[in-house]
Amino acid sequence: MFSEIKVPFDCVMLYNVAKLKEGVTIEDVEENLAMMCNIVKNKYEGFIAGQVFKYSGFISEEGSVGDLGKEGNHIAILTYWSSFEEHERSHADKDFKNEFCKLMDFCEETKELGYELLWQGNREEDKESSKSINDINEYRGH
Repeated sequence: MFSEIKVPFDCVMLYNVAKLKEGVTIEDVEENLAMMCNIVKNKYEGFIAGQVFKYSGFISEEGSVGDLGKEGNHIAILTYWSSFEEHERSHADKDFKNEFCKLMDFCEETKELGYELLWQGNREEDKESSKSINDINEYRGH
């Protein structure tokens, strides 16, 4: 359940923000989330990995630009897929739709946005910082 994930470079990531209705807690949706995630990870071949986060209320003043709105009580569901088409096929399936609809009973809004991976990396403890600059220049084609 809680293990490291490996995300291949050629995957797509779907980012779903589900805003919970007033008075709904994470505990209220845990069972639905677990059922939905279990179906996804065990049934759909195009699924690579996933993560679910609860919003904890902290916002980075150093990393944010512009006005901050009322973010509200929400969860973020990140899923990684071999292709967008595989994602869409899974979400059209009746087993997934059934569990997703149960979760949506607790939500006022949900948005699922798709992304293509441009960069990923791990912290390099013993490398020179200039190596990172070389990696960036290589990525840019310099």
